[in-house]
Amino acid sequence: MSVDADTVRRIAHLARIAVKEEEVEHLKGELNAMLAFVEQLSEVDVEGVEPMTSVTPMAMKQRGDVVTDGNDAEAVLANAPQSDDHFYLVPKVVE
Repeated sequence: MSVDADTVRRIAHLARIAVKEEEVEHLKGELNAMLAFVEQLSEVDVEGVEPMTSVTPMAMKQRGDVVTDGNDAEAVLANAPQSDDHFYLVPKVVE
């Protein structure tokens, strides 16, 4: 796949990036080099290679699904500047 000047302008427009006309040729070369590298990566044989989350073997950390003691409104609202009937009171922001 090759990128032309019109494609560079379209990509810049979609990305909301202002690109000067004299920069288009340079960006065209940069984008073509990136695409060539991606095409080169697709040639690598990855048959039998397991996906990794890290370069060192590790298990993802998971917390236990434990029910905690809720329903303690006084403790939750202890640091609230203002509260009323177990609700936070906040200043009105919309008229």
